[in-house]
Amino acid sequence: MITVYYKPDKLGEKFENTKNLNHVDLSQVVWINLTAPTSMEKSEVEQLFGVKLLSRAEATEIETTSKYSEAGDYIVANTNYYIDKGKTNETEPVSFIITSSGLLISYHQLELNALNEAEKRIKLRPNDNSTGYEVFMTVLEAFIDYDADMEELLTREISRLSRVITTSSDIDKAILHRINELQEKSTSLREDVFDIQRVLSGIERSKRFPQEASPRILLMVKDAESLMNHGDISFSRLDYLQDTAMGLINIQQNEIVKILSVAAVIFMPPTLIASMYGMNFKMMPELDWVWELNNGWVVPAGYIFALLLMVVVTLFTYWFFKYKKWL
Repeated sequence: MITVYYKPDKLGEKFENTKNLNHVDLSQVVWINLTAPTSMEKSEVEQLFGVKLLSRAEATEIETTSKYSEAGDYIVANTNYYIDKGKTNETEPVSFIITSSGLLISYHQLELNALNEAEKRIKLRPNDNSTGYEVFMTVLEAFIDYDADMEELLTREISRLSRVITTSSDIDKAILHRINELQEKSTSLREDVFDIQRVLSGIERSKRFPQEASPRILLMVKDAESLMNHGDISFSRLDYLQDTAMGLINIQQNEIVKILSVAAVIFMPPTLIASMYGMNFKMMPELDWVWELNNGWVVPAGYIFALLLMVVVTLFTYWFFKYKKWL
């Protein structure tokens, strides 16, 4: 899909292919946006405007020159776009080219909310977006605002998870998985903002950008720095929550081990008594202990003695643990 944005007082047109570009007055165009372009569409745009569109692999390289460079008579900028998908997130590389005539060309594979927001801003303030440079600034502002919204959403999720951890009496693996998910989101979001910072750094050094764009660039630099600081705080909070969750899990496990250990010690004396009398040696006098009742019944006194002895030592062991405050 190709969308063409004209200068003030005109709306964007969506084309299915590049053949329609031949009938467009390119002198009135400020922005051409390609969404999931085919190889043929990319090739025709390259020939029509004399530019070289980077591949997806080239756009995702981490070198400084891959984020911002001035190749020949046009400017190339690449940044990653953070996409939140609930429990997961995705990063979409977005490439920009500003030609010598001031035309902005952008291309990406997925629909991006920030670009839709930038389109709304351009339509609301057409006179402030009469060149590709100004449109590019508006797009970057929309990207930063989108990242700020995602950072606020991440902060709320962290706060909600913090309340769950501090109020829950049972911490399980699901909470640790959720912390890991939020850590991945925080890392991806910080990388996204860092890419924008690198693009802005290249713009600040550039002599091709209009001088009147300096205040907007400076404001975006400050916003990006604020987002990075906020992201560092969020990541630190997640580290703290992870340590807290691990500590609570260890306490729960220690309590279980403690109960099992106490139970084993409590039942150890009666087990010893039972094993001793279970040897059935003939010389054990308790085997012959009996009580003869008046009605002629014969009660095995040795058996009752052994049972009572086991009960007494069990109760004594339990009392001793309570006295030592081990229970």
